[in-house]
Amino acid sequence: MLNVKNWNHVFKLDPNKPLQEECLTALCESGTDALIIGGTDGVTFDNVFDLLERVQAFNIPCILEVSTMEAIMPGFDSYFIPIVFNSMNKRYIVDIQHQAVKEYGDWINWDQMVVEGYCVLNEQAKVFEAAQCQLPSKEDVVAYAKMAEHMFHLPIFYLEYSGTWGEPELVREVAKQLDQTTLFYGGGIESIEQANLMKKYADVIVVGNIIYKDLQAALRTVEACM
Repeated sequence: MLNVKNWNHVFKLDPNKPLQEECLTALCESGTDALIIGGTDGVTFDNVFDLLERVQAFNIPCILEVSTMEAIMPGFDSYFIPIVFNSMNKRYIVDIQHQAVKEYGDWINWDQMVVEGYCVLNEQAKVFEAAQCQLPSKEDVVAYAKMAEHMFHLPIFYLEYSGTWGEPELVREVAKQLDQTTLFYGGGIESIEQANLMKKYADVIVVGNIIYKDLQAALRTVEACM
C-alpha cells in the first residue's frame, strides 16, 4: 500500500487542461513526491489515459483520484477514493463508492485503494457545487478531522480550498487533531512563501492551479518541502 506519510509535496494535474510535454517533464523531475491526476469536470477515459501514458515514462508515483467511474483504468500506482464530509448528499459520502464496489468489487486490488476524507471550503469552487457541499464552521472542520482520525481511521484528511488561499490558523488547529491520519492541504499556493507557511502545519501540500498559470512558480513550491 502507498505510504503517504513519507510525502511532503504533490502536484495535482487536471486531465481536462492541456499540458505541454516540456512542462510535464519539469513537473515529473522536480523532486515532488507524487503526481495526482484528478478533476471535477471534463474527466474522461481518453484524457486520463493520455496523461497516464505520458507520466509512465518517468519514475514517479502516479495516483488517480477517482471522480467518475467512467475514467477508472489499470496502470496507476494507487487510487484515491474521496468521501466528502461536508456534502449534504450522502451520494458523495458513501453511495458512489457503494455502487463502484458492487460493480467492480471482484477486481479491486484493495492494497491500491486509499480513502481520503475531504472537507471542501471554497463556496465558489466547482467541486463545492458538484458535491452539494455546505460551508462548515471552524468547529465543524475540527470535528470532521477528529472523525477522520478516531472514528474512520482514514489515511488522509484533505482540506480543499480549491484555488483560493485558506486559513493557516484553521490548518494549524486541524493538524493538532491528527496523528495517524495524514493532513493534506490544497488551495491557492502560488509561491514558495505560501508553500512554506502551509507546510508548517499540513503534512502534505497539494499544488495544482498555478501549474497552468506559472510553471516556474509551481516548481519553486517544491523547494519549500526539501
